Amino acid sequence: MSARGLEAFLHEKIPLTKAMGLHVAESNAKRLVLEAPLDRNVNHLGTAFGGSLHTLPTLACYSALWTLLHDAGLDGHVVVKRSAAAYRQPVKGRLRAVCHRPPATLAHDFIRDLRRHKKARMELEAVVEGAGGRPAVEFSGSFVAVL
Repeated sequence: MSARGLEAFLHEKIPLTKAMGLHVAESNAKRLVLEAPLDRNVNHLGTAFGGSLHTLPTLACYSALWTLLHDAGLDGHVVVKRSAAAYRQPVKGRLRAVCHRPPATLAHDFIRDLRRHKKARMELEAVVEGAGGRPAVEFSGSFVAVL
């Protein structure tokens, strides 16, 4: 699925993404990058709102898994089972979350298990970049796909 197609899907199915100003900046075999403007995700201190800093990497991981299903020709649902975020530094500019896609062997095994059991789980991680490219937020989550 193209970056533009994914962005349209997210804006239609998850309205919060449109309110956040979410943009799919990159979607390829190696990684998925989501961005959002600070002015739509700002807190009372003029930095990025903590809820947005948790939501953006959640959506990056969700999107990476959802596109894996879509590209495999599967019509399933993806849900978050567990998530955690470590906030390392404030974000004072554009929000940018990067999720590295799972290795091909892990993706293959996941799709095989999903087809076989109609349910499969995957652990994914994402980083929200901060000043100087250093991690501002380190996110990890457990996601479940169901057919």
